[in-house]
Amino acid sequence: MAARVRTGVRATGAVLAAVLGASLAGCSSTGGKRAEERAAQATDGRAAVNTPRWTFAMVTHSGDGDTFWDIVQNGAEQAAVKDNVKFLYSHHKEGQQQAQLVQTAIDQKVDGLIVSLAKPDALKDVVAKAVKAGIPVITVNSGSEQSKAFGALSHIGQDETVAGEAVGRELNERGRKKALCVLHEQGNVGHEQRCDGARKTFRGELRNLYVEGTNMPEVQSSVEARLQADRDIDAVVTLGAPFADTAVKAKEQAGSDAEIDTFDLNGKVAQSLQEGDLGFAVDQQPYLQGYEAVDLLWLQKYNADVLGGGRPVLTGPQIITKKDASSLEQYTKRGTR
Repeated sequence: MAARVRTGVRATGAVLAAVLGASLAGCSSTGGKRAEERAAQATDGRAAVNTPRWTFAMVTHSGDGDTFWDIVQNGAEQAAVKDNVKFLYSHHKEGQQQAQLVQTAIDQKVDGLIVSLAKPDALKDVVAKAVKAGIPVITVNSGSEQSKAFGALSHIGQDETVAGEAVGRELNERGRKKALCVLHEQGNVGHEQRCDGARKTFRGELRNLYVEGTNMPEVQSSVEARLQADRDIDAVVTLGAPFADTAVKAKEQAGSDAEIDTFDLNGKVAQSLQEGDLGFAVDQQPYLQGYEAVDLLWLQKYNADVLGGGRPVLTGPQIITKKDASSLEQYTKRGTR
């Protein structure tokens, strides 16, 4: 089940660095001081370790201008500074082009690889090439079901079906009867899993609406048209933070009373939750996905560590409502939530 955010729980990159530093220092009498020194070095843009300067590449399925992946990058870059890692990032929304970028990373002989598997069939062969070449691979965000089979060490993210099921239960608690699930990237298996999961637990009726996510005016007109055509729709669930505001505009233009809810969190979503324009958001903590992906690759290179035991390392889902948003807004503004 999804966990609701406790407003008193606040984790910063510096605190995470301090925790890791403490774990490496062990239980000696100087451990605490060393941990503090490492945390200070990381926040000053200096490495907190003296391991070789390995190169890690992250290749994702992000489209241009996707704020979600900006937050993932922020986490990855913070960990890279701390871990003395050269971090390379590239992305493409199409599976074949993403696979070509992974091949480029392999050709560059990177020391570690982080890959999202939104379109796993397109990535299967090239991930196998990386593993065969001796490059440790961690999958992130999408592809938890395929990760182990493809040879990855770990998968970091949320289980999309579980996240969808959490949405269905939340809609039930809010008394919703008919919902629209807006899928903005056709072929993304994770998006299908989210809507299918919500449909599984939602006691009302939920229908999918496919839109072209790179064309926001088209997204708005499609949602608006559906709300105008069916006045019984009382909830719209978008699958990414940038689409929530567009759905709010569509609702206003359609004169609908439907509640707008969304997956993912950013500054605008936090603000809209506080203002009551959104009902709830499902946070999968993208900063943590990027941070832990780099950190786990470093730990594997440094100490042969592997987390998860063959199962995904979950970063969500967390259902965030109006009462939670104010305590998280400061983190969304700095690009870490």
